[in-house]
Amino acid sequence: MTIIPPTPIRSQCAWLRQDLESNQSWIHTLSRQELAELEMFASAAIKYKSPLFKLTRSILPCPNLSGKIKVIIDEIENGRGVVLLRGLDVSRYDVKTIKLIYWCLGVHLGRPIFQNARGDLIGHVRDLGKNYHSNNVRGYTTNSRIAPHCDSSDVVTLLCLQPAKSGGESLVVSSTSLFNKFRELFPDYLKYLFEGYHFDLRGEGATGKQDEVTFNRVPIFSFYQGKLSCRFNQKTIIDGQRKVGNPLSGDRLKAIKLFGELAEEEHFSFPMTFKKGDIQILNNHNVLHSRESFEDWAETNKKRNLLRIWLNLDKKFARPLAPEFSDRLNTGPRGGVAQKSDILG
Repeated sequence: MTIIPPTPIRSQCAWLRQDLESNQSWIHTLSRQELAELEMFASAAIKYKSPLFKLTRSILPCPNLSGKIKVIIDEIENGRGVVLLRGLDVSRYDVKTIKLIYWCLGVHLGRPIFQNARGDLIGHVRDLGKNYHSNNVRGYTTNSRIAPHCDSSDVVTLLCLQPAKSGGESLVVSSTSLFNKFRELFPDYLKYLFEGYHFDLRGEGATGKQDEVTFNRVPIFSFYQGKLSCRFNQKTIIDGQRKVGNPLSGDRLKAIKLFGELAEEEHFSFPMTFKKGDIQILNNHNVLHSRESFEDWAETNKKRNLLRIWLNLDKKFARPLAPEFSDRLNTGPRGGVAQKSDILG
């Protein structure tokens, strides 16, 4: 049964741009002791010579980091859903060591999941010269502007190795604040956001077929056991409905366009310009993110390059999700992207 909150939601997760500007307690800095511990993790991991997925927090614990991890998880799930972590000087390490330090943070925050059909647990976000408007192309492989959306995990983290020559700013928006405003301005269209849509899986669903969409209609907003969660990507919704043979029109199309336009409004959208070593941590259920287009450097070693990890929080911290909302990629509740080996058998 679809439940729509009868009143606006008032909590820390319902913030506006001015709130993040005036109170920057969401920005944290790694201490010397925490950095030293992360370096020890990386050194130990190199000695283990194990694949990433075998390097767990139980094998390589970080007791000095545990306090900050608890604060970050609480901020992500019960606070604003946005954290910026600073203090990592990436110029001190080679890429392999940086990845291991980043992995350590990831496994202590939650459980990494696959983010593409290649099986990447740590992925690169960089321009591969692809056309974002082509069929089944994911935006992170281009230099195009990417509209507000959520990724298909509880949490997405990004580590900046190299910023662009110009542009490429990240923008974040509280989906709870958008719900409150949408409910006020467009009450007649709210039901469509809770009824949901088929999302295009861009050839990375459980079957591996190029025209695969979510098996069920996934709500843009889901209110379940007292928590409001959001999943939105206007492009994949429009493409998904077209692929399923029911292209959007009328009020159902207008509803997502109104929502997308609202998410672009300046007083909702907070811009973040990444510096080298910055780590952005976002709750996908409560925060939409977008990216401005960018111009890259000509030199290969200077091109914009971010590392990305998709995480699911531990069960004791993670919010409950309605069944029709939690199967994001046709791989089961909170499942990651299906692997080619799984698809091919």
